[in-house]
Amino acid sequence: MPHRALSQKRPYLVLSVVAALVFFYLQATDLPGLYLIPIKGSAVAFLALYAFMRHGSQDARMIAAALVFASLGDMAIELDRIAGAVAFIGFHIIALLVFLRHKREALEGRDSLIFLALLLGTPLVGYFLPYDPDLKPLVAIYALPLGAMAAGAWASDFPRLRVAAGAMLFIFSDWLIFAEMGPLSGSPIPQYLVWPIYYLGVFLITIGVITTLRKRDPELQLVQGGTD
Repeated sequence: MPHRALSQKRPYLVLSVVAALVFFYLQATDLPGLYLIPIKGSAVAFLALYAFMRHGSQDARMIAAALVFASLGDMAIELDRIAGAVAFIGFHIIALLVFLRHKREALEGRDSLIFLALLLGTPLVGYFLPYDPDLKPLVAIYALPLGAMAAGAWASDFPRLRVAAGAMLFIFSDWLIFAEMGPLSGSPIPQYLVWPIYYLGVFLITIGVITTLRKRDPELQLVQGGTD
């Protein structure tokens, strides 16, 4: 039997990618920012719907909830960076809880070093990127749960090439935002790279978690919002 089109099987995934691309191209136009905010938020919101509709486990529900926080953060950060950061912390904490429910065996050697680098290096690098001394501790405080989330992804038994790699991309996108307050101030690099790197990271985390859960617990697979 021929495979049906991706748009038929996973419509929310397709809608998410389309929304992400539309936002990326429209942000370089003269369209007022208020019109872009819901488009931006819908990209990850559709990922949340995808996660919710594809699996009935508690882990899938938790990832969907984390993605809702990320979607709110995407929109809130356009209006207030503190509000956006608080929403993203919600994502980091919930995603970390999911990763802790799926821990690998004890890490050794290089794996343990990478774990520590993500956990401690993320806030440390974040602290030194802004030039404003008043912003440094705030950035480091935000980056603590960010680094913990990525370290948890690395220590989990989800596929690292998707989930841990996605978490690392999330870190890199945030470092670019922090660098915009310092060495990249006035540079167009953050404007063009933050969104695609961040979105790809969240996309990989979502796909990696959900496809793994569907393989491990096929009896909990759901098909609402798309057929298999």
